[in-house]
Amino acid sequence: MKENETKIYTKGGDKGDTSLLGGTRVSKSHLRVEAYGTLDELVAFIGVIRDHNIDEALREEMIWIQERLFTAESWVAADSESSTRNLPLLNENDIERLEKSIDRMNETLPKITHFILPGGHPAVSCIHVARTVCRRAERTIVRLHENGEVNPQVVKFLNRLSDYLFVASRAVAARVGVTQTPWFPNNNKK
Repeated sequence: MKENETKIYTKGGDKGDTSLLGGTRVSKSHLRVEAYGTLDELVAFIGVIRDHNIDEALREEMIWIQERLFTAESWVAADSESSTRNLPLLNENDIERLEKSIDRMNETLPKITHFILPGGHPAVSCIHVARTVCRRAERTIVRLHENGEVNPQVVKFLNRLSDYLFVASRAVAARVGVTQTPWFPNNNKK
């Protein structure tokens, strides 16, 4: 191995534990690890969205979202207040940016009157998958928040992000000319 290369494997987790940001060792099944792992999964799915044929403005916004999610991951991975001292912040401006984007996309969309079945185009489907992963991350992080273990801005950001992803799926469907399939409950009784 060359002098300036770093091995990707440390063998530190071979027994099923890992270090939080700050050094505390916990099981890889710890709720905090589950939470930041789910955020990492969301970051990856948003990368898949970026790889589809979406407009450049949405692609740039997805990069910004990935960056914000990395910030959220670091806050969730921190084991103490002292280990968050040098972390970037999630703040109200981030949430307002999502809200403005939601409003901007919604202006061009017809009023929604039914639930929508995900699908119709690969990009639309990927956005829906990201939305559901976002909701799972939110549920996990809410459990941490209930114990006072996570910055409440992370919860708020994820809640708004799932709304953003839903509206983005509709906007992409409209742009590519896909008719979204509404869900009508089957009222037939046997």
